[in-house]
Amino acid sequence: MEIWPGAPFPLGAVYDGAGTNFSLFSEVAESVELCLFDLNGVETRVRFSEADAYCWHGYLPGVGPGQLYGFRVHGPYDAASGARCNPAKLLLDPYATAVDGTASWNPALYPYPLGGDDLARDDTDSAPYMPKAVVTSPYFDWGHDVRLERPWHETVIYEVHPKGFTATHPGVPPELRGTYAGLAHPAAVSYLQELGVTAIELLPVHQHVDEHELVRRGLTDYWGYNSIGYLAPHNGYRASKDPALVVQEFKSMVKSLHEAGIEVILDVVYNHTAEGNHLGPVLSLKGIDNAAYYRLDERNPRFYVDTTGTGNSLNMRHPHVLQLIMDSLRYWAVEMHVDGFRFDLAASLARQFHDVDRLSAFFDLIQCDPVVSRLKLIAEPWDLGAGGYQVGNFPPLWSEWNGRFRDTVRDYWRGAAGVLGDLAYRLTGSSDLYESQSRRPYASINFVTAHDGFTLKDLVSYEHKHNEANGLANRDGTDDNRSWNCGVEGPTDDEKIVSLRRRQQRNFLATVLLSQGVPMLCGGDEIGRTQQGNNNAFCQDNALSWFDWEHVDTELHAFTTRLVRLRLDHPVFRRRRFFHGRPIRGGELADIAWFRPDGQEMRDEDWAVPSARALGMLLDGDAIPDPGPRGERIRDETYCLLLNAGDGPETFVLPGERWGRSWVEELRTSLPSSSRADARALPAGAGLVVAPFELVLLRRVP
Repeated sequence: MEIWPGAPFPLGAVYDGAGTNFSLFSEVAESVELCLFDLNGVETRVRFSEADAYCWHGYLPGVGPGQLYGFRVHGPYDAASGARCNPAKLLLDPYATAVDGTASWNPALYPYPLGGDDLARDDTDSAPYMPKAVVTSPYFDWGHDVRLERPWHETVIYEVHPKGFTATHPGVPPELRGTYAGLAHPAAVSYLQELGVTAIELLPVHQHVDEHELVRRGLTDYWGYNSIGYLAPHNGYRASKDPALVVQEFKSMVKSLHEAGIEVILDVVYNHTAEGNHLGPVLSLKGIDNAAYYRLDERNPRFYVDTTGTGNSLNMRHPHVLQLIMDSLRYWAVEMHVDGFRFDLAASLARQFHDVDRLSAFFDLIQCDPVVSRLKLIAEPWDLGAGGYQVGNFPPLWSEWNGRFRDTVRDYWRGAAGVLGDLAYRLTGSSDLYESQSRRPYASINFVTAHDGFTLKDLVSYEHKHNEANGLANRDGTDDNRSWNCGVEGPTDDEKIVSLRRRQQRNFLATVLLSQGVPMLCGGDEIGRTQQGNNNAFCQDNALSWFDWEHVDTELHAFTTRLVRLRLDHPVFRRRRFFHGRPIRGGELADIAWFRPDGQEMRDEDWAVPSARALGMLLDGDAIPDPGPRGERIRDETYCLLLNAGDGPETFVLPGERWGRSWVEELRTSLPSSSRADARALPAGAGLVVAPFELVLLRRVP
């Protein structure tokens, strides 16, 4: 087969309409073979004759979309020193834009005789058991589609699994359920529109593989945090039978969601790969250039540095690792039109050496990139290494999953002592974490549940995890749910307990959606989705994790929809700037005020009272410092939030006349959405009973 010299960049396989250019980086390689496969699995090898800047490359005329391929790298093999080249192992292109097949867990996928000495070399051909990269077409009719660029403070995020959301959806055709095309179906899109969310945050859609141990137990890597291809949409979510069309299917999904006004944020896993540690398989980077791509133990490079708990960590000191990540981000932004990224275990990305460094090369590159720096960037601000908890320490461009918000709000609603002061910070955008760094309230992504942990219904129904289905004797996951303990675990017929649990779900939803910052809902919480107490369902690709559309809590859904609409309609709940706590623009009243149940404003000493469980928060709609699109002053209605996490009723005295002459109830969490709050106007200074574990929202009457 004739091969032309081609070009070293861009890396990967790039089709130009007449042929395909292939390029692979490997500093350690002595030679590289491109391996082409036909539909019967017959392999044709072509050796690259060109290498520039350690990029091995060639151009094949007539080769186009649908062609299956991989690489074989010839070079040193000395596991003790960290060199793991072996041409017997077919390697997946790290720049592949589509992948066909999945790893078949044969011993040939391992670099050593499985079960034997990991320093020995195994020369069994792995090609029959390896997924193959696919050449794809870059052409797609985007029409007028552009990224929506919705302002952060107007954003409501819906975290959802790309398969589980539609896997059993009755309005989606069976052949499309659980796929990108299913997520783009009008039934799915209209549901998101009616709920009111403005962005979906998809669990990982990069190509991933199921861990060998999970497959042995008859399970799969459902969440997808086991990436092996950073530019390829995971082929398990495609509806098309043609592996090359997965790119077009994903693009069509993004286009459909954009047309509905919904942004697409991807959960990305750049901190580790599916190749594991020294006992793991060789699938791609490990055989291409192990020492370049992974952090190896400097004293014993046979082993890997692991700050993620997965066996390996990418080497953020190497320029080609940084290039791979940045090329991946730009590809999804420019070619796939996604609107942002949530970075899994983002603290690992800041570890150039040992400590977490917020000014590491990775963040410098993001800051300087004219495309990626303009997207929505969200950090999961921790990892498993020393000093890995970094909430509040990411650069100004970034927003963060606010673990302090989650823990404080959970503590408050379970009646924990001494949390009022911390709760006040969380309700108002966590200025203690972000304001001193020139960040805004939208740096805080507010949530109480996420994919990793209990669902909202389970959070208020289980005191302990029930992960037996994972096959690890319930040893996995954490057993601290920091939630309200009703004294009864799991399903019950006790109407009082059921009523209290439903109230607590509404309390959590209301707290998230009425707090300053950016709210994030865990998909399915709004319909009462349960995992039967499993708080680590990463391997449950079945009805335990999928949305149960036959048993929707319609009352909870209506309540959530009402809260989302309330937030989007009223700027007072989604300010761009932090509160001053004092009069502004010559006004007589502060933009925010805090009250004790007796109607008096909170004093410094009141915040430290251990027994205090009740708090009033007034948000002045006449004192919003944010200018409108044309610089106009924004005015809104004034609201007062009353919270009682005590186990007995609390009578609140409403704020005095200087704050407003009368108030009406907007909502009560003790009432389902179908039961409206009392519409009577309550005069200033009147008493209002707030039930145990209840939130009441009042609106000032003009």
